[in-house]
Amino acid sequence: MYSRKDQENFEDRFLSEFAAKSKFATRKRFEEQDFLRTSYQRDRDRIIHSKSFRRLKHKTQVYISPEKDHYRTRLTHTLEVAQIARTIARALRLNEDLTEAIALGHDLGHTPFGHMGEEVLNELNPFGFKHYLHSVRVVDLLENSKERSGLNLTEEVLDGIANHTGNNIAKTMEGKIIKFADRIAYINHDIDDSIRAGILSETDIPKDISKSLGTSSSIRINTLVNDVIKNSYLKNNIEMSSNKAKMMNELRKFMFERVYYNPKVKNDEVKAKGIIENLYSYYKKYFNKLPKAHVDFYKNNEILKNSSKDEIITDYIAGMTDTFAIHKYMDLFVPKQWTI
Repeated sequence: MYSRKDQENFEDRFLSEFAAKSKFATRKRFEEQDFLRTSYQRDRDRIIHSKSFRRLKHKTQVYISPEKDHYRTRLTHTLEVAQIARTIARALRLNEDLTEAIALGHDLGHTPFGHMGEEVLNELNPFGFKHYLHSVRVVDLLENSKERSGLNLTEEVLDGIANHTGNNIAKTMEGKIIKFADRIAYINHDIDDSIRAGILSETDIPKDISKSLGTSSSIRINTLVNDVIKNSYLKNNIEMSSNKAKMMNELRKFMFERVYYNPKVKNDEVKAKGIIENLYSYYKKYFNKLPKAHVDFYKNNEILKNSSKDEIITDYIAGMTDTFAIHKYMDLFVPKQWTI
């Protein structure tokens, strides 16, 4: 039987000196160790079984509430990030379980309707709103079960989730991988979805970028993943060559110009923005219309009981899927037809 102890011994013998070892993982609240699973494996499993993880399947990546089956959602994006991140971690002999747990949890705090939803809540909530910080709030406070309050994830996983984007820098090598894996994944699958939507064709991509990175999403992903591995091997950092980093940034800039700011995409975002703004204003005015169970959760939680109305409303809306937000909007603001 291959126990947790056996896996910890394997990590000591075979993982890189720069890898995070699961036997040193720490949690805010003490828990007895599992016989079979390491601490990071337990974190991964808790995330996968969480309600917020399941809701990602109905949250926008780029294209809002797409009717066709093959467009990415926030869930499929998350799975693609995890796959890329695991590949990098394995090649560098880093902790694959920690890497996977961070990848699977990195977007749990995303709002309905993608980054547009994040921008609206950041404007409406006087405390501001950032999806990466809200992801930590979700796993730390909002996800509850009979066994525990919050998921009580390890500090290493929480750190990786909180620092996977922008100028933030994770403390572990595994956490640093996610920033690269996230960008490699979303740039390339957004290209694939945009070709499917008729907004782009592969030949629209500037020739110098295609020459450097490749002429398809799969080739580009392979090129960038191999570049990260090659340039990070035997280093206490995750890096990309200056040339490939420049080309990836140029490709990202191209996507903003041609896709993310495209009138077809922005038109749907304006509509979605109105949904979130109206829901927020409604619950601000009629706070008692929030679900009783949602409000009672804060009243009965020692840490959250002093939460402001804005925080409670924001948590409720941020947790919505696209479809739930649309149905809730229609229920509150669209007159119902009378039938005989």
